[in-house]
Amino acid sequence: MAWQQTLKSPIECTGVGVHSGKRVRMVLRPAPADTGISFVRTDLPAGTNVIPALWDKVADTRLCTVIANGHGASVGTIEHLMAALRGCGIDNAMVELDGAEVPIMDGSAAPFVFLVECAGIQAQDAPRKVIRVLKEVRVQDGDKVVTLSPAPHAAFRAEIVYDNTALIRRQQGSLRLVDGSFKAEVSNARTFGFLHEVEAMRKAGLGLGGSLENAVVISGDRVLNEGGLRSPDEFIRHKILDAVGDLYLAGAPILGQYHGVKGGHAMNNKVLHALFADPTAWRLEEEWVEQTAAVA
Repeated sequence: MAWQQTLKSPIECTGVGVHSGKRVRMVLRPAPADTGISFVRTDLPAGTNVIPALWDKVADTRLCTVIANGHGASVGTIEHLMAALRGCGIDNAMVELDGAEVPIMDGSAAPFVFLVECAGIQAQDAPRKVIRVLKEVRVQDGDKVVTLSPAPHAAFRAEIVYDNTALIRRQQGSLRLVDGSFKAEVSNARTFGFLHEVEAMRKAGLGLGGSLENAVVISGDRVLNEGGLRSPDEFIRHKILDAVGDLYLAGAPILGQYHGVKGGHAMNNKVLHALFADPTAWRLEEEWVEQTAAVA
């Protein structure tokens, strides 16, 4: 049987919110079994400041994933941290923030993986629960399509198309989420955007904390960041990273195949709504790990 996990000890960091441009202090804390991931706004009054990291708490998906509670408390840009927690096998954790955004760090999930590793991982005396996909669920919006289908493990496939730059054009990628694969294959892939989009966002009062230090910025067919890309397919790797984080808002790890064509935060949340709207499409069960017999 697989056991739930939390952090061994609290750990903190500070960084900037990519949209607000404000400094944010974040503390990751251990949490009891069966409590999941929750965010706590320490700058807001107690009793109004806790936001469970769940699919039905998503309030905005335009530029990032934002969750909110019934008291109006919200936290944005949670997807990279959620991806790191999923990739590291953290079932239960409390995330304290003194602002409305998770710090963007370098634009990837690697700094959060580093924090989890520094804090350590503690097994808990409770079996891990997983959500098994029993039949295909599909959502579509124009040429954007996301599906969840049955599979014996957690796997992600994604495809993006950007005809406006030769840097990307069409990229495809996949990830089988097994021990160590998240960190090794996608964790350091950074968020990206186009120079003209950055300028438009700032005129609208958004992206105020964005810079070449925390995002890949494309101008025409050039990457403006010193050092260029971390991998030729960094763009699709980051889209897979985002999907891992967005799907962890299911409340438990999903065992199934994710396939996104031009997907994004909005489509990822729509497919979770579609999944949970059909009770015959999923089952909550305890996770069992295959044991391999030793060979003498």
